[in-house]
Amino acid sequence: MDPWECDKELLKNKVPVVNYEDIKPHIERIANGDSSNIISAEPITELLTSSGTSGGQPKMMPSTAEDLHRKTFFYNLLVPVMNKCVPGLDEGKAMYLLFVKPEIKTPSGLMAKPVLTTYYKSSNFRNRPFNRFNVYTSPDETILCSNSKQSMYCQLLYGLEQRQEVLRVGAVFASAFLWAIKFLEDNWKEISSNIRTVHLSDWITDPSCRKAVSLILSKPDSQLADLIQHERCTKSWEGIIKKLWPRTKYIEVIVTGSMAQYISTLEFYSGGLPLVSTMYASSECYFGINFKPLSKPSHVSYTFVPNMAYFEFLPLKKNHATQDVHCNGVCQKNCMEEKTEREDVETVDLVDVKLGQYYELVVTTFTGLYRYRVGDIPMVTGFHNNAPQFRFVHRRNMVLSIDTDRTNEEDLLDAVTKAKVLVEPLGFLLVEDTGYGDASSIPGHYVLFWELENKGSNDLPILDSKIMEQCCFIVEESQLEHYR
Repeated sequence: MDPWECDKELLKNKVPVVNYEDIKPHIERIANGDSSNIISAEPITELLTSSGTSGGQPKMMPSTAEDLHRKTFFYNLLVPVMNKCVPGLDEGKAMYLLFVKPEIKTPSGLMAKPVLTTYYKSSNFRNRPFNRFNVYTSPDETILCSNSKQSMYCQLLYGLEQRQEVLRVGAVFASAFLWAIKFLEDNWKEISSNIRTVHLSDWITDPSCRKAVSLILSKPDSQLADLIQHERCTKSWEGIIKKLWPRTKYIEVIVTGSMAQYISTLEFYSGGLPLVSTMYASSECYFGINFKPLSKPSHVSYTFVPNMAYFEFLPLKKNHATQDVHCNGVCQKNCMEEKTEREDVETVDLVDVKLGQYYELVVTTFTGLYRYRVGDIPMVTGFHNNAPQFRFVHRRNMVLSIDTDRTNEEDLLDAVTKAKVLVEPLGFLLVEDTGYGDASSIPGHYVLFWELENKGSNDLPILDSKIMEQCCFIVEESQLEHYR
């Protein structure tokens, strides 16, 4: 037998398929100071906080220095793919709005932070070599600013001042890019005043941001200030991206998964520009690249990169009671039936997946995750040469999502249970509840519906609106920072 086949079968026979609750004790031991060699031969250098939850707390994934280099390699693959599809990207800049998020110091001294924050703060990003095909309008000082509002303001200033050089715009997630548009709508007067007077607003207090912006606000630009004022005063901001950044070729944002709910809003602002999703990744692992980036969002598929991890797939079957599967969006709950939950089943390897089949993704990574169920449900849509291509369908057990947040049934139930304590002493009984993520406003929010009955009679007394506001506050406080 081939040695690789032997190792593979040994892994499958000796190591069970696990979920986060199975590995959580080991990761917590490392966070509390235990040696990282309990799960990894390489030293764990950081813990990556996932937007998913476990018992109301963020999941933490192990990371190593080698893994950071592997992800940098992955990012570098994206540039030539776009260059092949969109010519002339070396003739201008990218206005990518990138941000860091708060980090936590664990008892072991290891920092826990989102995967993108880890990358932006690393020397791999800060000391990246010059690439004329991938020049940003935003200096690193504005990206690394810990105050998201100050960071956004300064990055938009830089992007507007260089508007004639901008060939593509974007953010990592569609929700972040729409926040930028909303931010510009709310702050256009102040931004245009800064441009006209060459004076940066006093509330921008981050020293690195102020120093960086002083380089771009070197002389008054009344023409640009007038343009911003004119566009803001028009009846509609439809197509505003092309009006403010006329040379833009496309918008690069993730519009698959929970981000699909923002496609229509992006199309309104884009003026017909293509919406490009380049990659499929998570805190656990980076998975695949979109080799047809100009395809419509509903047709986006990702080709898995086999040297990022060892990929396995748990076969799923379609629920015959549900006809619609919202690919690249949030599927209705239970639209897929798992052939198993905890029982032993045969996984299939990357080379053995079947066209049109649904799977749950299982990964063995270089950082200490072994046969780990990621929770994503992809479907095989085709092949790039012999490499399978997958379309993201939905998250397993996810109920609500409006951004990078993922609120599952257990966490939502826990939040509602805490909140209903306020109405129960008043004689109310919560008999049913449901909810959805509302993306019609920016930022989006959760909308919950409660069906209440009177414990003593059919007559329902008037419920003070302030009580319900307090209930909403408790639900929000019970959710993670990713939602708040």
